Amino acid sequence: MKQVLLTALAINISATAFSQQTNQFKLIDNYVQEAIKTNQIPGLAIGVIKDDKVIFEQYYGTENLEDAKKVSPSSMFRIYSTSKLMTDVGVFQLIEQGKLSLEDNVSKYVDNLPKDWQHVKVKNLLTHSSGMPDFVAFSDILPEYSGPKTIERLSKERMDFKTGNEFRYNQTNYMLLSMIIERITGQSFEDFILNNQFSDVKNQVVYSSNALEKIPNRIIKYNYNSETKKYVKSTDVEGKKAYPGNGIAVTLPAFLKWSSHLSTTDFLHQKTKDMMWQPFEYGNKKDVFAYGWEINKANDIPSYGFSGGNVSAYRFFPQNNMAIIMLSNGYNFFPAQYHMVNHIAAIMDKNLTDSYSLAEESIIAEFAKKNNIQNAEKNYFTIKSKNPKLDFENTLNNLGYILMGNSRMDEAIKVFKLNVVEHPQSGSAFDSLGEGYFSAKNYDLSLENYKKSLELDPQNTNAKNMIEKINGIQVQRN
Repeated sequence: MKQVLLTALAINISATAFSQQTNQFKLIDNYVQEAIKTNQIPGLAIGVIKDDKVIFEQYYGTENLEDAKKVSPSSMFRIYSTSKLMTDVGVFQLIEQGKLSLEDNVSKYVDNLPKDWQHVKVKNLLTHSSGMPDFVAFSDILPEYSGPKTIERLSKERMDFKTGNEFRYNQTNYMLLSMIIERITGQSFEDFILNNQFSDVKNQVVYSSNALEKIPNRIIKYNYNSETKKYVKSTDVEGKKAYPGNGIAVTLPAFLKWSSHLSTTDFLHQKTKDMMWQPFEYGNKKDVFAYGWEINKANDIPSYGFSGGNVSAYRFFPQNNMAIIMLSNGYNFFPAQYHMVNHIAAIMDKNLTDSYSLAEESIIAEFAKKNNIQNAEKNYFTIKSKNPKLDFENTLNNLGYILMGNSRMDEAIKVFKLNVVEHPQSGSAFDSLGEGYFSAKNYDLSLENYKKSLELDPQNTNAKNMIEKINGIQVQRN
């Protein structure tokens, strides 16, 4: 009798767990479809892996808008800067093997570095604290330039800041990491990564930073043109030096396998991963970033990941042994990758609920709807009343500029006005409202708000310059 009762109890627990999981899947699917509609995402793949098992894997929409080919497990999404995570793992594999150290100077492995770069260390590359000039900022550095030729050109430029002092996102850092990997291993950078992280799915991963290159099953990102109200395919062309920073296209199944390997000791021992996810100590004592990984916390539960091109994101939650992957090919209003990952995490585990992210997502979704400003404002104040401690100054500011960029000027100004009402002591909020009125050619109100901004923030040089510019315009008009 006891055995029968235990068996019945086990069956009941299993059925309850299955029912709960099924409900989670429905909630995720319903949410994802709503997010696709809100952001007009052409194609999307979502994966959730927990305890080394894929528990959610779904495909939505189309690979492209030309022939409406459906997104499928064979679709290879460009993940842009999320590619950096694979570079990070590759670096720490070499560290674990004793072939490299975070404290090594880059000059130990890369020849002919400028004098100011001589004491930049490997750890500074991973944490974007090198201070070196970023090659993407210089139009005369061509896609076909090699690493050494790029270094030669950059040697003419000053350092951006003192090494180690701050975080400043920089593709030169990752170009140098790939050169270090090639020097140590004797392999091409891409072969090293593919052989050591994707050996079981090589046919589902490709390195290319050229959107014009014809690669079967590779999905190219769409950019939304706010003037024509249409999507256009990206035509970005970069060379091999960009591979470590943005070069991977990968299927969702291959990415899920990569994540499963990462969660075990297939790639790295736990001690090494702990080192990789340790916060770097920046000189300014303000910036927060690990060794190549963003650090996120929800209710003091840490997670680590990165995003790329505003169309992909990866997040690993060590305490939950769970990872979420979001792969897409475009959006028309606001980049959705972080909100989607955070929302799905909250569905999977209420303890991972990021109240700010969920509230911000709702605010943005309502303002994204055209001719909905009154309902959007009502929704905003409802959220504020429920979450009085949350501050949405940056959210409203970003929304205003996004609306401006989408040629919705009247709505943009209303959002900027809402922000100054909500933040009457913010010089930045008045500066943005001044810019909104300036773009609408309402120079009197623009001048009034720039003066208010300067009054609140006397160091605002932009406001000073704009006041002079508007005064000049008004003199010419009179």
